[in-house]
Amino acid sequence: MKDFSTDTFFNGKIKVKQNRSGYRFSIDAVLLAYHAGKCPGGRIIDLGTGCAIIPLIMAYRNPKLTVCGIEIQKELADIATINVKSNNMEKQITILCRDMKELNYDMISGPVDMVVSNPPYWKILSGKMNPDQQRAVARHEIKATLFDVIETAHRMLHTAGRIVMVYSSDRLTDIIAQMRSFNIEPKLLRTIHSNGKSGAKLILIEGIKGGRPGVTIASPLIIYHENGSYTNDVKQMFLPSKS
Repeated sequence: MKDFSTDTFFNGKIKVKQNRSGYRFSIDAVLLAYHAGKCPGGRIIDLGTGCAIIPLIMAYRNPKLTVCGIEIQKELADIATINVKSNNMEKQITILCRDMKELNYDMISGPVDMVVSNPPYWKILSGKMNPDQQRAVARHEIKATLFDVIETAHRMLHTAGRIVMVYSSDRLTDIIAQMRSFNIEPKLLRTIHSNGKSGAKLILIEGIKGGRPGVTIASPLIIYHENGSYTNDVKQMFLPSKS
């Protein structure tokens, strides 16, 4: 039996149970949830929801959203379900333990307005594989590849629906090529930097199914000041006020 911790967000208004030694969400998920949560409302699916941190943040900030978290690993799906119930968000969030490659409209009552995903960044033969299975699946394309994420998004979005992802910057070409191969036009790109002097390690990217060509390059997102504290842009992502 694994040991669990309980972390809090928004001055204790959200409580998130996680494995202490298995998969744990990172700031990547917080950045994605904040950016994607700016949409006014609608139906959303989160591909690879883990402990449901992204649906929890998005649903808290926008009570008009409904989010379905898709998670292939049963233990993580069970934790996500517990987190949804403990935060009394059953009316907004549903968790499905499914392989995204098998997802269809019948499972979620039709097409959605947005797909969000913080998918595995690394191909199978790149980088050192984590010995913990949960962490390995979260970081490497063991259960789902970039192709699977984009193909599923295309399949589940209605025309003009959006996909928002946080991804490794060194695979930018891969993600743009995959999006366009499925008629998803990249519309916004934002690089993410640890500090003002570092190169980008991550990107936030947003695409529209059936969108017209033309991409906006947003200002870089800097996570830390030189003293190690969060920048103002990041601090607001942890504030309890709702959008």
